Amino acid sequence: MSGIPLIIAFVIAIIIMIIAISKLKIHPFISIMTISLLFGIVAGIPLTDIPGVIGTGFSNTFKSIGIVIILGALIGTLLEKTGAALKMADCVVRLVGKKNPELAMLIMGWIVSIPVFCDSGFVILNPIRKALVKRTMKSSVACTVALSMGLYISHCFIPPTPGPIAAANTLYEGIGQETNLLLVMFFGTICSILPLIVSYFFAKYIGKKVKAMDEADNNGGELVQTYEELVASYGKLPSGFLSFAPIIIPIVLMGLSSALAMAGKSVAVITFFGTPIIAIAVGVIFGLILLVSQKKSKEFYEITNDTLKVTGPILFVTAAGGVLGNVIASTSMVDFIKSNSNTLATLGLLFPFLLSAILKTAQGSSTVALTTTAGIIAPMLSTIGLATSPLAALTVIAIGAGAMTVSHANDSYFWVVTNFGEMKVEDGYKTQTLGTLIMGISAIINVYIVYLFIR
Repeated sequence: MSGIPLIIAFVIAIIIMIIAISKLKIHPFISIMTISLLFGIVAGIPLTDIPGVIGTGFSNTFKSIGIVIILGALIGTLLEKTGAALKMADCVVRLVGKKNPELAMLIMGWIVSIPVFCDSGFVILNPIRKALVKRTMKSSVACTVALSMGLYISHCFIPPTPGPIAAANTLYEGIGQETNLLLVMFFGTICSILPLIVSYFFAKYIGKKVKAMDEADNNGGELVQTYEELVASYGKLPSGFLSFAPIIIPIVLMGLSSALAMAGKSVAVITFFGTPIIAIAVGVIFGLILLVSQKKSKEFYEITNDTLKVTGPILFVTAAGGVLGNVIASTSMVDFIKSNSNTLATLGLLFPFLLSAILKTAQGSSTVALTTTAGIIAPMLSTIGLATSPLAALTVIAIGAGAMTVSHANDSYFWVVTNFGEMKVEDGYKTQTLGTLIMGISAIINVYIVYLFIR
């Protein structure tokens, strides 16, 4: 099967999967794996190749984020057990005020995801989000959405995240110029303004409509244990430095490594410690220092065991999403989209946005959408009037806007946000999927506003 029938089959498969998960209450892992298998057969992937495609999609997801999720969740548990998460929440509240936890998570996420992948960033910052919810008694869903959206915007827009860097290099090669990453970073920052504003108000709105599973439904929706009672149960909280170290140190290590890579330099030690797995492992070490300082080192075995029990389901559902994405990528759908791209080339900046959005929605990875779209349109930049350095940089951002539209079941980030945000799958569609759609549209509007000034 190829062309339009394949796209129709894909849409039908996604609808069936959503119904199976949300209405029939079939476990997401079973639903996604079954749909992936059936879609692969219908799409015409040779039967003998399907097991390999499924295995590759599963293992690639584990390889890219599996250990990160486990170690990141372990940091989160250590921060919770030692009271460090509460200390961090106190510090954040002092900066932004008790009434603005959503704004705090949005800005924090946007900054952290400049050097760090959004998946890793969400896992790292989730303990602060949970403690902030306890501290402010605000909506858990609103803070989850704000954090997710903040991370996602800079992940798709601003180098040194790999997707924007790769897209920029490809496009500048297409116009025969040296890559201007500073210009890309500048436009990425400017074009973040409207999506950040829209994301903030969407988070506030959706937080009133959707409840997370970690929000008790008694006494008008109040949390079971007050913040003051929670602090009292820990006794003396750790210092601010020790509390933030398990999170800040990995971010600094990854950011330093990314900065050197962007500058075209390589220092083996920094590259080693800047790898997400190693950087977050260093964060775990600082978490252990916290545990020892609180005289709770004997609890480490139990903490690790509990963390593995929690992360198991998350890992398998996330990997299943990777399977679906790999099955789709192994069909002729992406090739069909590429071969028919000329019909969209008359749309100017809207063309890379739409092409990237189609690829993102079809196969799940924002980075793949960014790099693939850049490769397709690089030879066309002169034809569509975008063959100058500023317009090439703005084209990168237009592609990034499409690469965030939309996050759903075939995107591992969807499952990270849904599971760590303790939301039901159907609520993930109402929050993460709808939120990324609104965010992507607001982003391309922001791109066109900038375009009016530089064309």
